[in-house]
Amino acid sequence: MPSFFHHIRRRLLKNNKIGRYLQYAIGEIILVVAGILIALYINNYNQQEKKKKE
Repeated sequence: MPSFFHHIRRRLLKNNKIGRYLQYAIGEIILVVAGILIALYINNYNQQEKKKKE
């Protein structure tokens, strides 16, 4: 999967499509941040459930 994204990034930069590359980069950053927020939410939920059991 990472090689797929690397291929897209390389192709966009090679064709001098800087605007499209920036859209791609921003989209990738948003996906990473969303993944981190979901992981934090799940972690907090699990910790609350452990406290309830105690």
